Amino acid sequence: MHKVFSRFNGPCLDRVKDSYNAFTGLAKFHRPSGALFKQSAVKHTAPDLPEMPPCSFTPEEYKDMSKERMMEIRRQYCNPMTMKVTYYKKPVYIHQGHMQWLWDVDGRRYLDLFAGVATVSVGHCHPKVTEAAEKQLRKLWHTTNIYVYSPLHEYTEKLAATLPDPLKVIYLTNSGSEANDLAMLMARLHTGNFDVITLRGSYHGGSPLTMGLTSNAAYKYPVASGLGCHNTMCPDVFAGPWGGSNCRDSPVQTIRDCSCPQGSCTANDKYIGQLNEVFATSVASRIAAFFAEPIMGVGGAVQYPKNFLKDTYKLVRERGGVCIADEVQTGFGRTGSHFWGFQGHDVIPDMVTMAKGIANGFPMGAVVTTPEIAASFAKGVHFNTFGGNPVACAIASSVLDEDGTQQISHDVGTYLLTELAKMRDKYEIIGDVRGKGLQIGVEMVKDKVRGPSPHCVRLERVSVPSHLVMVQFIEVQVTY
Repeated sequence: MHKVFSRFNGPCLDRVKDSYNAFTGLAKFHRPSGALFKQSAVKHTAPDLPEMPPCSFTPEEYKDMSKERMMEIRRQYCNPMTMKVTYYKKPVYIHQGHMQWLWDVDGRRYLDLFAGVATVSVGHCHPKVTEAAEKQLRKLWHTTNIYVYSPLHEYTEKLAATLPDPLKVIYLTNSGSEANDLAMLMARLHTGNFDVITLRGSYHGGSPLTMGLTSNAAYKYPVASGLGCHNTMCPDVFAGPWGGSNCRDSPVQTIRDCSCPQGSCTANDKYIGQLNEVFATSVASRIAAFFAEPIMGVGGAVQYPKNFLKDTYKLVRERGGVCIADEVQTGFGRTGSHFWGFQGHDVIPDMVTMAKGIANGFPMGAVVTTPEIAASFAKGVHFNTFGGNPVACAIASSVLDEDGTQQISHDVGTYLLTELAKMRDKYEIIGDVRGKGLQIGVEMVKDKVRGPSPHCVRLERVSVPSHLVMVQFIEVQVTY
């Protein structure tokens, strides 16, 4: 994906005194049609940039490799994909991070609204998390879960306590793609069925198996992958064919008119009808699983009609399938109202996958399921060398110990949503504001009446640590 640093310009009472401390955030451009790697055309003006909040932390002076040498090595030795997804006009060279701040090699300070793809959940080099990592590094770097060691068991007990019954059995992985890959395998083993359904526009990983779950052409290759994976229409109540002003569980609704009678949602019924079409035409009578994020992330911070997941889970279970909540982005309090995104839909999935914010940027993921499904998986032998690594577990445990993140996501997110909605009402270019807590989307359109077109660029995942009074996840979609 193409990541850029983006300045947010606006009126202020004073001019910026330090050109290295302009209010600058890190964001990402995403074109759902597949042209992910467009050069940034963002142009900045020097005057009237808001002044950065003060910061008492002083980064170390940069004394390492030159920018020219880094780019030379990047071009010569790194896979071309590395250059493709970082194709800047002027690349950003990051040197150091502290909490919500980043510094580049020239000493410029940035307010990090990207957080390493919505992953640094409690702050860069958070003192308590760093202390936990250092303490474990002095004791035991690595062994394997063949053996019994305290950090693994301390963490799994803590994590299980955050989830409702019967979701109490945990398998630790190293990434979200790996967790979803494993969840798909578990679902097929447990049900004895093969077909898996996801939502169009979704992203669930880039491994050979999860590439099938991912319903977005930009992330696919012309090779056999994801056999048995199917998709149904994304129930997007703003950009989709059906939706109204009372569909979403959000402080902000769409500007589309709603003529639904009290207590019913025509849009939800229509999207469920599309799912029934998939059942009738594309899969066997018995299926393995249904995957969905509680709020779609890469696909556009999309919120579904309020009862969509509840109705979908019922239909999937009637056909022998298990329901899997991908909480890689929505988990750990990000949506504000609940610790897990699925709780906001009043459902309990059969499996939950998670990663990203689980360990504040340290590689880690997890699959949580029921004892019954876990028992089916134990019929064979599956081994993960690094899953449950002692350092990863110590860091993740420290992240769980951070209090207040969910409440701040709720309070700050609600304020931000309502203020962004005022901008939507004021400016014709803003078609939609959506989200919950600090997972927020803003969609910009060329024609507010007609809504979005199929050709759009999304500025997505502007994210900072959730315990800070800042944006944790905001996505802006620009429709041309």
